[in-house]
Amino acid sequence: MSDKRGLAELGQLLVDHDWRILSTGGTASVLRNAGLAVTDIAEHTGFPEIMGGRVKTLHPTVHAGILARRDVDGAVLADHGIDPIDLVVVNLYPFADTVARSDCTDDEAIEQIDVGGPAMLRAAAKNHAHVCVLCDPDDYAEVGALLPRRPDPALRRRLAAKAFKHTAAYDAQIGRYLARSDDTETMPERVELDLQRDAVLRYGENPHQAAAVYRPSDQPSGGLAGTIPRQGKALSYNNLLDADAAWSAALQLGDRPGCVIIKHTNPCGAALGDTPIAAWQSALACDPTSAFGGIVAFNRSVDHELAAVLIERFLEVVLAPEVTAEALEVLATKPRLRVLVPSPAPDPSWELKAINGGWLVQQPDRPDTDRQHWSVATEARPDSGTLEDLAFAWSVVTAVRSNAIVYARDQATVGIGAGQMSRVDSARFGVLKAEDAGQSLDGAVMASDAFFPFADSIEAAAAHGIRAVIQPGGSMRDQEVIDACNRHGIAMIMTGQRHFRH
Repeated sequence: MSDKRGLAELGQLLVDHDWRILSTGGTASVLRNAGLAVTDIAEHTGFPEIMGGRVKTLHPTVHAGILARRDVDGAVLADHGIDPIDLVVVNLYPFADTVARSDCTDDEAIEQIDVGGPAMLRAAAKNHAHVCVLCDPDDYAEVGALLPRRPDPALRRRLAAKAFKHTAAYDAQIGRYLARSDDTETMPERVELDLQRDAVLRYGENPHQAAAVYRPSDQPSGGLAGTIPRQGKALSYNNLLDADAAWSAALQLGDRPGCVIIKHTNPCGAALGDTPIAAWQSALACDPTSAFGGIVAFNRSVDHELAAVLIERFLEVVLAPEVTAEALEVLATKPRLRVLVPSPAPDPSWELKAINGGWLVQQPDRPDTDRQHWSVATEARPDSGTLEDLAFAWSVVTAVRSNAIVYARDQATVGIGAGQMSRVDSARFGVLKAEDAGQSLDGAVMASDAFFPFADSIEAAAAHGIRAVIQPGGSMRDQEVIDACNRHGIAMIMTGQRHFRH
């Protein structure tokens, strides 16, 4: 037993109902310290623990006692003097917790690979017609409450299924660890999904769809998936999908205070500012109509002053790395508003999307922050202020659905075109949104998540006073696009890396 929760209490219940307890090592010590009688496995088998405890339960007396079918194998047990074992309570060495430590050595990890524990769990689960198996302390109370009666067949079967899932997840954790050193393939031959449900959601994308949040079982509950709302209505699938888009975008804005407003997974405003309030006001100015009922994320703490400004608008979710107690008091005046403070979480290794008959798996798209490979493709060169606006627009366009166009000025978006079927339509839509919000594009910069297939988007941008462009490049007509920029005196940077978001 690596997890000793509830162990002494369960042991006391068993002893009170005349069960004999067999145990090993530290688990036996915990039970004895609680005043309970315990028989050591070595005494039961007549064979000592050896190799520092590596071999202790792998013995016929143990496994025959677990696997014996009471209606078939009684004579075999009698011939060999073996007692049947009716209840197996095991949880495994803490492999995942061990390898999660930054100072964990490979030898330590290998020693945390349990062998005897999974063997006993699988044996008991296989023989659940006669044996009850417990691998989770949270199940002790349910079984203990039945004593002196034993669990019925349905409960034993459910606990057996849980034990097999437990050992399968454990083996998957070990397999993933051992495969870390195998970098011969960019994409592995197999991808195991070992997920544990963290929370049931109000509903899915639509009210008739059930939904829940799951996380990798070998990771502690954390990040956005494990965040417990500080206040507000229960979360839905869409709330978390939009919150993830907002939180991811806010974290890549840079070092200055920043704000991103999301609607249907697309930014409808983003900005940097000297203060979070200034960033919020600039982001909101980009598209105040779409911001109604939006999801807002900050890369700085929400204080009392900012909270007082936020409650002036109808918002669904507010996210920040910290929300002060004074701010929570203000936000509580909007009891339906959800407030989330996600903890740090490791970046996912893979992104998965279901398709008909299977899954698409890819590496996550990491934000492109290294400017070393950026190149100026035009006669005009951006000055330092323009370059910072271009970098800001580039950080935002990676969060916008393709085809994506972002117009920005003074570290704030002034127009966003998202998800159109042609790039020039996204460019035009971004202009339309800017005009609707009373924003001028004169002197703004433009970012495109992928190359311009034609010069038409440049011509449209030039007509509205765009001073600089950032895009990946790579089109067969790159030169036409460069020539168009040169004709209009527009500076253009090519990053060499696109950021589609389908």
